[in-house]
Amino acid sequence: MAAEDAAAAPEPPASPFTQVLENIRNLSQRQKLAAGAALAFGIALIVGVLLWSRQPDYTVLFSNLAEKDGGAVVTSLQQQNIPYKFSDNGNAILVPSSQVHDLRLRLAAQGIPKGGLVGFELMETQKLGLSQFHEQINYQRALEGELSRTISSIASVAGARVHLAIPKQTAFLRDEQKPTASVMVSLHTGRALDPSQITGIVHLIASSVPNLTNDNVSVIDQDGALLTKKPDPLRSSLDATQLKYTHELEEGYIGRINSILTPLFGKGNFRAQVSADVDFNQTEQTAETYRPNPSPEQAIRSQQSNESQTRDQGPQGVPGALTNQPPVPATAPLTTPPVPGSTGAEGQTPLTSSKSATINYEVDKTIQHTRKALGQIRRLSVAVAVNHKEEKDKNGAVKSVPISDEEKKRIEDLVREAVGYNKERGDTINVATGAFVASDKDSLELPIWKDPDNIVLFKELIKYLVIAGVIAFVAFGVIRPLMKQVMPPPPETKEDEEALEGGPAGAEGEEGEEGEDEDGAAVALSPEAAARLAYDEKIAKVHEIAKSNPRVVANLIKEWMGSNEQQR
Repeated sequence: MAAEDAAAAPEPPASPFTQVLENIRNLSQRQKLAAGAALAFGIALIVGVLLWSRQPDYTVLFSNLAEKDGGAVVTSLQQQNIPYKFSDNGNAILVPSSQVHDLRLRLAAQGIPKGGLVGFELMETQKLGLSQFHEQINYQRALEGELSRTISSIASVAGARVHLAIPKQTAFLRDEQKPTASVMVSLHTGRALDPSQITGIVHLIASSVPNLTNDNVSVIDQDGALLTKKPDPLRSSLDATQLKYTHELEEGYIGRINSILTPLFGKGNFRAQVSADVDFNQTEQTAETYRPNPSPEQAIRSQQSNESQTRDQGPQGVPGALTNQPPVPATAPLTTPPVPGSTGAEGQTPLTSSKSATINYEVDKTIQHTRKALGQIRRLSVAVAVNHKEEKDKNGAVKSVPISDEEKKRIEDLVREAVGYNKERGDTINVATGAFVASDKDSLELPIWKDPDNIVLFKELIKYLVIAGVIAFVAFGVIRPLMKQVMPPPPETKEDEEALEGGPAGAEGEEGEEGEDEDGAAVALSPEAAARLAYDEKIAKVHEIAKSNPRVVANLIKEWMGSNEQQR
């Protein structure tokens, strides 16, 4: 009995690993190959995605290097076991972005790259017995190299070459020649030199070479365009400084108008523009004005007085009518009448006196010297557009209403005071009203797909989405079907497990097992009826399992057939 009980005892359930191995053994050769290929493909795909996601971003280490410098850089990278790539047709060397700065410092410590230019280090390796001519040539080469390096350090300049033409010194002044210089700059893509940078390069070259003037320095770019053009004195157009001053002046007037109209109409309900006619001609004027010197405060500049006295002389010369008269008869002295024209008893002539005075008064004179500064405003033209007002009618609907003439007059008066209106100058102010069209602010903003920050974010998001998609594909498209073939789902009930194992379920039951009638009440069954009921239940369970898992049932039948053949 003990042996029978031991034989009848159920075997312990096998471990999941053992079941997997057993199911793998039960697979056909074609199924094993397909499962292995799918598993290998999934593993390779996961490994590839992980390697791709961990691949570093490459950044330019150096570009546009000379062949000698490029070879030195590549050799150093190979010695340090640092990955690198080429781009731009081999003109740029790319390395992982996390190591760019470290590598540049390391290579700089090794003196790489040298840039293809020699500086004053050339003077340190001069040979003994070098002639004066060679010394002068080496000095000129060193100076050109140092100037090229200095110009290349400008942000917009990728590289530069400097050529100096220094004449030989002579003792004769009339045979002396002035040195000249030419500079060729290679600019970064999309970059340009502004006038101040060009002037700085010219001054740098002229200050580094004795007797070199700014007019003898020429600068061109990599396209051959001359950058040091002399200004044409015949051109009357405004330069950049004058245009900037005019723009700032107009913006200042617009700011005044905005500050005074915004509290009244609100932001966005008006637009103001100012056009300024600025005179950049510098003039000087001298005026001299004279005015009379009024009394009583007359200022005497100089005064002169003359006084003279003279006596008249008697008749002389050719005898006249009086001299031809006959002599007067002699008489006594007291009774002798005077002769006409006589000078008196004493013979004295008449006394004549005269006085004159000359007075010079100061003249009221005014001398005015006027020098007009640059940037005088000749005329202002102001235009203001005001939006219609929104009002509600009797029904509560909002409608647009133009502003009245009184409001326009008030706006015009405010603008006059804000800009300093001058009628003599010819200033004009125009105020107009109209309904503003709603502007689409989204069209003025940068699209999301063009924002650099969003582009970087999208790239990272796409990378992780690709990784997640590959993992999901491998998990649900490869691993899950494979596991279904290798590991069938466990049976839901004990009867299902016994049916799959082929053991009797209830055959060993005791006699008098109870069943249920149609009303659900327990009734006693005979052993034959109980065995028949258990058999029918087993058949029904087997049908259900065969419908749900036909592959497992087929494998079980194959195993049975294989065991029967071995027994034969």
